[in-house]
Amino acid sequence: MSDLITAELVDLDLSAETKEAAARALAERMVAQGRVTDLEGFLADVAAREAQMPTGLDGGIGIPHCRSEHVTEPTLAFGRSATGIDFGAADGPADLVFLIAAPAGADDAHLTILSSLARQLMNTAFTDALRSAGDAAAAATLVRGEDAGGSEDTVAAPTAASAGAATGSTAPEPDRPFRVVAVTSCPTGIAHTYMAAESLENAGREAGVEVVVETQGSAGFTRLDPAVIAAADGVIFAHDVPVREKDRFAGKPTVDTGVKAAISRPADLIAEVRGKAERGETTAAAEPGTPVERTGDGGEGYATKLRKWLMSGVSYMVPFVAAGGLLIALGFAIGGYEINEAPSVMDHFVWTQAASWGALLFQIGGVAFGFLVPVLAGYIAYGMADRPGLVPGFVGGAISLTINAGFLGGLAAGLIAGGVVIAIQKARIPAALRGIMPVVVIPLISAAVVGFLMFVVIGKPIAEAQKGMTDWLNGLTGSNAVLLGALLGLMMCFDLGGPVNKVAYTFATAGIAVANPGDSAMKIMAAVMAAGMVPPLAMALATTVRGKLFNRTERENGKAAWVLGTSFISEGAIPFAAADPLRVIPASMAGGAVTGALSMAFGATLRAPHGGIFVVPLIGNPFLYLVAVAAGVCVTAALVIVLKGLRKPAPGAAGADPGAGTGPAARAGEPVAV
Repeated sequence: MSDLITAELVDLDLSAETKEAAARALAERMVAQGRVTDLEGFLADVAAREAQMPTGLDGGIGIPHCRSEHVTEPTLAFGRSATGIDFGAADGPADLVFLIAAPAGADDAHLTILSSLARQLMNTAFTDALRSAGDAAAAATLVRGEDAGGSEDTVAAPTAASAGAATGSTAPEPDRPFRVVAVTSCPTGIAHTYMAAESLENAGREAGVEVVVETQGSAGFTRLDPAVIAAADGVIFAHDVPVREKDRFAGKPTVDTGVKAAISRPADLIAEVRGKAERGETTAAAEPGTPVERTGDGGEGYATKLRKWLMSGVSYMVPFVAAGGLLIALGFAIGGYEINEAPSVMDHFVWTQAASWGALLFQIGGVAFGFLVPVLAGYIAYGMADRPGLVPGFVGGAISLTINAGFLGGLAAGLIAGGVVIAIQKARIPAALRGIMPVVVIPLISAAVVGFLMFVVIGKPIAEAQKGMTDWLNGLTGSNAVLLGALLGLMMCFDLGGPVNKVAYTFATAGIAVANPGDSAMKIMAAVMAAGMVPPLAMALATTVRGKLFNRTERENGKAAWVLGTSFISEGAIPFAAADPLRVIPASMAGGAVTGALSMAFGATLRAPHGGIFVVPLIGNPFLYLVAVAAGVCVTAALVIVLKGLRKPAPGAAGADPGAGTGPAARAGEPVAV
């Protein structure tokens, strides 16, 4: 097993000025040592991780990191910058940069070593020693923990001591210190997870508070002893991915926040949970949040929370839409459009008849479509109130179908169900009843309340609104239809898979999520999918036609964008938009609007909610549909090329890689010319 870091992986005079350039310089050292097999592929993985959340930390530290299939063994490269590099930390640029590379299937032992480094970064003696290291070998020795001032034993000892103190007794003692249990986790599970743990433990020692942390990282996690949890006075969740087995901590004062908050302000979190305990707030199981998609600090605004709740429902609904829609579309393709009138295949199925196979696919797809509204409502409620929200959410969604309230009814049912469960959870419940609350009391009361509201109070008005919207869509013709297509095209290309994109896509899929959708609904679906294909295809075309305007990484991304675009994966254009948003996003929106408008004008229809170019045989007016897509792609590619061509070359770009002044490495921190 090779050393995690050697002198050859250390650059004490890192000259890079941007985080992308710093990552490339350190990654090139990994390539030279045979630790990374594909430089560009690895850097793309690093950039993808960086896009999730900045990796800069207070104290002048940057820790870009990722797990990648291009890494042969866990590796760490270290660079020291004299001028500082912006990694997004609140207190300014980083002068200590650690690039952490873990294989996609890294073993637990190596990941434990990486977690030890993350903890050491919270030790000022360790970082000071790195800043004063005189040569690369000495710096590598420090990082490996072979120097007593920064060894992992020294760092780990207080953690063990804290755990021992917390597990020594569970009986309440009048003069015992305040006890906190915490869970930390981040998307990669390599660095922030363990740095947050170390930060909380250090802050706890300074405040005289016993803190025991469960790190849910890439190396797995060891569950806290139930006795430790039972003896705790408060709970801190510092996470950017869902906390596993969260119910273990129910009934205790809780602070729920993002992992970076635990690194930057641990003392505030400890003070906050202590204050909740003193006020008797036991809301661990009742705090609203999004179990699937919740990220960031707990002080989010209502609009942000609402968006996350709705996206939680949509994210679970989309697979049903894709499976059901494609099955129905294939049924039509095999058996003809009259297949929707075929008898049940349970009573009549002939193995040798295409019509029977078409009817089978159509009927399976119809069953899958029947889950759309209940799944949407159920997982909106789940996003608000966790598992207790599932029963009233699904019940409310099913009632929405029964009363013909459709998609709008599902949205209302999910939000009501989540709100009802949260209200029930906030009520003071005797300790004897807490055990049956999630199994009996909450499902019973919440389902009854949601059912009453949907059947008696709001169901009929929502059903009328749904019918009115359907009639309006079916009545769209001429210029109105073209304008709607242009608007949907703009929305699909505005954030490339983000909330606005999802609103347009969900609007379209809701229209076809019925047994016999109207012609207008299928036209809307066609326009939405066509516009969503435009950005990645246009970026692929632009990098092919004028490759010198793009750097090497962007040209490689352009090759992949051909496949992503034809598959209707708008996210294929995100690397380009992230690097140059003021040029790529407006150009993409212009092309998307052209495609959406032309698709509606040509009368193209689509029953399948996904598939891109691979479902063209199922599209009405397929030739004109492809013309609409091609027109939008050409418009976007031309605009991007023109806008990039107007930009002045970066100073000192002579002799660099062609197009090197146009990539994210060259642009970060520089004003964008428009």
